[in-house]
Amino acid sequence: MIVVRKDSLPNPELGDETQFEGTVEMRKAVEGEQTGDVRIYLVSFQEGARTHWHVHQGEQVLYVVEGLGRAQKWGEAVHEIGPGAIVSIAPGEKHWHGAGRHSRMSHLAVTAGKTDWMEKVDDATVNQPERHF
Repeated sequence: MIVVRKDSLPNPELGDETQFEGTVEMRKAVEGEQTGDVRIYLVSFQEGARTHWHVHQGEQVLYVVEGLGRAQKWGEAVHEIGPGAIVSIAPGEKHWHGAGRHSRMSHLAVTAGKTDWMEKVDDATVNQPERHF
């Protein structure tokens, strides 16, 4: 068993501009103890920052720990997500997620399988009305 406290997480790494729009910091939550193809990160998005569209070969689960954010599956409405929200993303589901237009957001991301990064999410998509989640 491993217990990780927030103050013992490693220093953040900045998100790659080929995968994120805006300022994003990522911290590997369990260093060196992850087996197989599962990754666990605490991801912090500055106001308006977001991922590009992407898919995972395995599942992804997001748990929002602070702030307000947005998440969207390709072809569906944007969802507003806040503290305590859980987002379950199926393998192969094209999606994006990030901070709200006027707030920061942090989530714990548990991801299985390889991630394939795609195009940027345009502002019109980000700014469409959300469905509350």
